[in-house]
Amino acid sequence: MALIVQKFGGTSVGNVERIQNVAKKVAQFVDEGHQVVVVLSAMSGETNRLTMMAKEMQTRPCKREMDVLLTTGEQVTIALLSMALQQKGYPAISYTGWQIPLTTDSSHSKARIEKIDGDKMLDQLGQGKVVVVAGFQGINIKGDITTLGRGGSDTTAVALAAALNADECQIYTDVDGVYTTDPRVVPEAKRLDMVTYDEMLELASLGAKVLQIRSVEFASKYKVPLRVLSSLKEGGGTLITTEDNFKDTEMEQPLISGIAFSRDEAKLMILGVPDKPGVAYQILGPISDANLEIDMIIQNQGIEGTTDFTFTMSRADAEMALEILQSTANHLGAREVTMDDTIVKISMVGVGMKSHAGIASTMFKTLADNEINIQMIGTTEIKISVVVEEGHLDLAVQSLHTAFELDK
Repeated sequence: MALIVQKFGGTSVGNVERIQNVAKKVAQFVDEGHQVVVVLSAMSGETNRLTMMAKEMQTRPCKREMDVLLTTGEQVTIALLSMALQQKGYPAISYTGWQIPLTTDSSHSKARIEKIDGDKMLDQLGQGKVVVVAGFQGINIKGDITTLGRGGSDTTAVALAAALNADECQIYTDVDGVYTTDPRVVPEAKRLDMVTYDEMLELASLGAKVLQIRSVEFASKYKVPLRVLSSLKEGGGTLITTEDNFKDTEMEQPLISGIAFSRDEAKLMILGVPDKPGVAYQILGPISDANLEIDMIIQNQGIEGTTDFTFTMSRADAEMALEILQSTANHLGAREVTMDDTIVKISMVGVGMKSHAGIASTMFKTLADNEINIQMIGTTEIKISVVVEEGHLDLAVQSLHTAFELDK
């Protein structure tokens, strides 16, 4: 017998029929003798519907009241699933975040989990019940309802698994696991049986949208075995675990595990800045003060005592950053400021990079053979990222996928 936490997203509980299908899947695990905790999102589209209603009341809705409003979506699905299980003869009980309680800080709309009391859930599991918990939500020390931000139900599931010392946390989505890259770009992409926490963290942060990055961070911190599965078809999915678990199987850790990419990129350049100590802070400080996040950074030696500074960031923030940068340029006496929002970032990820040389040269040669110019390069121990023109994205990913034999 194992204790399993299962999370089902909005599409899996999009209507009554789908909720009944979830009940069947949960019942199978109960029949096998497992204790099951289920975490649910709101029905697909419900959060957007509630948000639109709120904006009819306030141009900028109060964050506290938004948390009260949005958490009603999960309250609907957990009650309906509990009813469906009870109808099938399986004792079940639903809990909202505050009933557990799942305690968070007071950052409405993006709260962080501080503590989870597992006693009530363990008591109900001991009585043979399925425990159904509302994802995405908690309560702060003042008694206010809070939400965990986008993808918060994934985080709820992993946090509950950690608190309950569960044997596995299963995330059911509309895909059947983690792939070597997006199958819509490379139809030959293969599903991975296993990836490490570090690899999944990189893939999630670099554009792979299978899991919310906070949930992977939680899983890595508390060593929660995390499995991505499809709610629409059967299969073993992808297990996200420690690197040591590869050694415990007959599997060999691949050189490259996956290729991630992000279309949401923009590049900003400030040219001819006086080359002196503190110039990087003078450029990036005001952008950081505006709560804008920066990704890749390059500083080049310029001419006649000047330097050129280039960085990338989210396309959505680029216009605001450009205004700030132009003001900074005037203050520093820079020669020119430019922005390019027609770039993409492509990243190869794999813990196998740590013990193999020549990966970067193979990557660069592959891109060169396809006449794809590299504008920026960034590396870590298990990742190589490049910035290229947006129009070259598909060709670059497809050629790299083939060059590193990920289709095999």
